[in-house]
Amino acid sequence: MGGPPRERFVAPSPDAAVYVISVAAELTGLHPQTLRTYERLGLITPGRTGGGGRRYSHRDIELLREIADLTSVGIGLEGVRRILDLEHRASALARRNEELLAELEATRAALHQALDTRRAEDPLRPPNKLPVLRQPAPGQSLVVWRRRP
Repeated sequence: MGGPPRERFVAPSPDAAVYVISVAAELTGLHPQTLRTYERLGLITPGRTGGGGRRYSHRDIELLREIADLTSVGIGLEGVRRILDLEHRASALARRNEELLAELEATRAALHQALDTRRAEDPLRPPNKLPVLRQPAPGQSLVVWRRRP
């Protein structure tokens, strides 16, 4: 208890560019020249130091491993580029889908609240038949149209 306070280690974020090219090559099992080639082809974009040295992040290392796995099974670099692009698009679409689902749920909640308020003010008014307020049965689809301003 009488010693100096110990500093706590904080791991860098997955996007922090911390690995020099020799370490990145060792971690991925690739030759440094291969890493430079992948950069030149636009498959990877490492960070740069003020002096121009390459620095790779943990995400870069994972991407390099994925590229190495794909090329090891015979996929050419153009095929790898296409696969990576499709994976990126799929991830973006999944994120957008989550955003739209959250927006739909918020819209439903706001509509339910507005209808509850309206019913409290005028209990004799007939119920609203907006399809967005009904939960679809299993196997049914619900299409919501939104007008652009």
